[in-house]
Amino acid sequence: MNVMQPEVPEVVVLRLPLYVRALTQLEREGMNVVSSQQLGERLQMTPAQIRKDLSYFGRFGKQGRGYSIQFLLEELREILGLTGEWRACLVGVGRLGRAIINYTGFAPEGFTIVAAFDSSENQVGTAVGDLAVRPMSHLPYVVNEVGVSIGIVAVPAAQAQTVIDRLVESGIKGILNYAPVAPYVPRGVVVRNIDPVLSLQSMTFYLKNER
Repeated sequence: MNVMQPEVPEVVVLRLPLYVRALTQLEREGMNVVSSQQLGERLQMTPAQIRKDLSYFGRFGKQGRGYSIQFLLEELREILGLTGEWRACLVGVGRLGRAIINYTGFAPEGFTIVAAFDSSENQVGTAVGDLAVRPMSHLPYVVNEVGVSIGIVAVPAAQAQTVIDRLVESGIKGILNYAPVAPYVPRGVVVRNIDPVLSLQSMTFYLKNER
């Protein structure tokens, strides 16, 4: 399998985890082979789009026979770098931050939150799950000492850019941002923004004519 090439469109990369999730569900249902038609029905996509997306990374199935679910899952997980552990730290241990730390869905997929930080003296030293909240001054040391690759930002919007700058300065290359802002990061740093309001606003585009 060739390593993913830079010319793969980002929109294709964003769809790959959707394929992994759907294939995992199909495997749990006892299926061994799936066609692009069946996968498209699950994901509300056209079979042609699925075949085009997968073609960026090689040939995974034979025409008329479909895809081996187990093989395709293994290949996609390798392409996405999901075969090992990814360590993350979280900044901001308010209600949202605590909910993120206590969410049980990260670890089974290879993502482990290994440190938590906050700028509030009232939060520093408290426990969230198995983690002791650390001051922001410890961030660079912990990132390098523990091998943290991903920073999770769960602070108010007004603080988000400053926190993201600190994460980048500490060597973090991947940021999951829950703050309702569009942050600036230098080239080479990947940001994914999680904002339910934006999702609702795009949903109403389709719902407005149903009223």
